[in-house]
Amino acid sequence: MRDDGYISGYRVVILTLDAHLAGPAERVSGRLADTFPGLTVSVHAAAEWGENPDALEAAKDAVRHGDIVIATLLFLEEHVQAIQPALEARRDDCDAMICVIADSGIVRQTRMGELDMSKPASGAMALLKRLRGTDKPNAESGARKMRMLRRLPKILKWIPGKAQDLRAWFLVMQYWMGGSDDNVEAMIRFLVSRYARDEAWRGTEAAAPIDYPEVGLYHPDLPGHHITTDPSALPGPDKPVATVGLLMMRSYILASDTAHYDAVIRAFEAKGLRCVPAFAGGLDGRPAIEAFHQGKIDALVSLTGFSLIGGPAYNDSDAAVETLTNLDVPYVAAHPLEFQTLTEWDRADGGLGPVETTMLIALPEIDGATNPTVFAGREAGTDRAMQPHSERIDALADKVARLAKLRKSRQEDRKLAIVLYGFPPNAGAVGTAAYLSVFESLFNTLKALRADGYDVDIPEDVDALRRAVLKGNAEQFGQAANVAAQVPAADIVHKTPWLDEIEAVWGPAPGRHQTDGRGVFVLGQHFGNVFVGVQPVFGYEGDPMRLLFEKGFAPTHAFSTFYRWIREDFEADAVLHFGMHGALEFMPGKQAGVSGKCWPDRLIGNLPNIYLYAANNPSEATLAKRRSNAVTVTHLTPPLAAAGLYKGLADLKDSVTRWREMSPADSARDELEALILDQAEAVD
Repeated sequence: MRDDGYISGYRVVILTLDAHLAGPAERVSGRLADTFPGLTVSVHAAAEWGENPDALEAAKDAVRHGDIVIATLLFLEEHVQAIQPALEARRDDCDAMICVIADSGIVRQTRMGELDMSKPASGAMALLKRLRGTDKPNAESGARKMRMLRRLPKILKWIPGKAQDLRAWFLVMQYWMGGSDDNVEAMIRFLVSRYARDEAWRGTEAAAPIDYPEVGLYHPDLPGHHITTDPSALPGPDKPVATVGLLMMRSYILASDTAHYDAVIRAFEAKGLRCVPAFAGGLDGRPAIEAFHQGKIDALVSLTGFSLIGGPAYNDSDAAVETLTNLDVPYVAAHPLEFQTLTEWDRADGGLGPVETTMLIALPEIDGATNPTVFAGREAGTDRAMQPHSERIDALADKVARLAKLRKSRQEDRKLAIVLYGFPPNAGAVGTAAYLSVFESLFNTLKALRADGYDVDIPEDVDALRRAVLKGNAEQFGQAANVAAQVPAADIVHKTPWLDEIEAVWGPAPGRHQTDGRGVFVLGQHFGNVFVGVQPVFGYEGDPMRLLFEKGFAPTHAFSTFYRWIREDFEADAVLHFGMHGALEFMPGKQAGVSGKCWPDRLIGNLPNIYLYAANNPSEATLAKRRSNAVTVTHLTPPLAAAGLYKGLADLKDSVTRWREMSPADSARDELEALILDQAEAVD
């Protein structure tokens, strides 16, 4: 036993952002123990600390008793603050502390031999600043710095003294960035042989870092490490329907932690898509795009979980926007979970936590990413390797296939569903939206579609368009708009996978909303290949918002059937939600990182979703993007607004306007008349 109560042994402790190197560390531990009896290697992922306090305590305890401590990829403030005190307390007592590719406060904890980066006058820190440079990050500067990184250890080899410890520091960085089993084993051998107190271990031979391609292609059917730099060597469908570029993390590929990547590639290829799965060293996806994707793909999907340029360390959104603009294809961001397990995410009402939402969704959104999709994660009690989530991967593959095929299709063949709203229910509000003249704007949109080659029947004028949608056969069926289709109750029962959840709230199909008792009415009108539909009301007439804020609820049969009819019966290629805002994105489910159990995801399915939205409401537009995969197209609000009336008079005016728009046969008209009289007396 040691004086500290621990069983005798030599401990190498690795602190890093995620657990992808846990696999290589575990696989090489046996070989290391053969050379260094009693040596153990532990990997501690900072991504686990927020959701699992025990994991943070285990990391701190490992640092307290570590003989060689390696810290890397610790950039997030909460990770730095959580572990830095433990590093500071241990740095002078362990054999070596090596901190690379991390926050400057972490890097300054480095102490290895004569190299002490905590000293302000450290020549090492000055050299690091030169290596970092002042130029904005780009593909060329990144490649230049990687070349310098490889040259420095060779140059420093011939300089005696402290430079040899600085050379060791750079070598550790090279080993780490090429983190295969061989490089992880060689890194530990190198550090133990140089810095261990046991003289018998000094001078043990360690292999030089193996250089792998900084930019390359990956496919599970390729031999060896499954890496190539030759696009013609990639397998795939003989006659692909479209080509999709994938961005992957090089570190995961070198660490053989690729089950989630493999599952995505298999699912995409099953959809007839040719995949170009590329990676780049560092945290900049541009070299991979420039080498393998530019002008050659129909959609781009990032599987990294990070922003396009910078990863978790920083985000150069301006450069990302420039790159994506030049690429000019749909850009989808999918993300593996790092801060909670798949089981924890599945059980979480909110879905992703604040840090995950920021890193995995918000930063990619700034770049221009759409359709945020969880596709993998880790599980407690496993080997900590990434596990694919098959249901979400199938959804991702379908989304991307639709986007890619839509881009390749001819305009005259495309079928578009345009969704209008009618809120509050039974108030004559169909075809309204905040800060938008809906039918005038819709009329202009239809004309623009036809001018662009779409098969659209244009009504004579705006009034004709309004009558076609709101009148038509509406009175015949007693509905608020024209009835475009009726879906029999038998179809609802047969084609609704979550029927039991809806019936638990609204009773047997077809329910009581937008129905004649035999089926559900789909309201709207066809204009060639464009269907203009009216979104069904989404709750109780007296409490229309209740559905959106009460757990355990489900949309009505009419609401669910409306979206299923658009997807499967009308077979829309895309849907355009027209104006701010409808109810789809507010349906029950997770706030971010939605699953197949969330109602927005179920209802929109994997349809490309475009959303015309007022520019002054980014917060709710963000909900639409994250919960219903919307690509928002914003419009300006009016530069001037009417001063309006006092509240009592404004309420009276709204009631009178609703009364004028109601049919004389409407049973609710008498109640509204009584309300108008009460309001008039109140403001008299």
